[in-house]
Amino acid sequence: MRQTALRNAAGDQWEEAGYVFTTRSGRPIDPRNLYRSFTRVAKTAGLRVVRLHDARHGCATLLTAAGVAPRVVMEILGHSRIAVTMNIYAHVVQDTQREAVGHLDRMLQRRPGRERPPQPRHS
Repeated sequence: MRQTALRNAAGDQWEEAGYVFTTRSGRPIDPRNLYRSFTRVAKTAGLRVVRLHDARHGCATLLTAAGVAPRVVMEILGHSRIAVTMNIYAHVVQDTQREAVGHLDRMLQRRPGRERPPQPRHS
């Protein structure tokens, strides 16, 4: 909706480039300008300033921790190989590690023959 308003306001000056986020004239946003805006917003909000690219790592990590299938995470990030997504972008969250160790602990504490181990969750 905002882009439609910008397109109408720009009239003949609008340059259709197919981008979602553009300048007022439809051109791609210069990465330096985007980073300056991002930095200003982060500082105003009292947040630590990070590289914008770190948001991709955060996205992969949060989606993976939420149980989203690796292939879906790969497609969201636009990677061609799951290995790139999982080995470089998706970081293990401590809560996920604790949960995994907890599962292992419960399995090891069971007496043989009394209970079946829990079935793996499917996403």
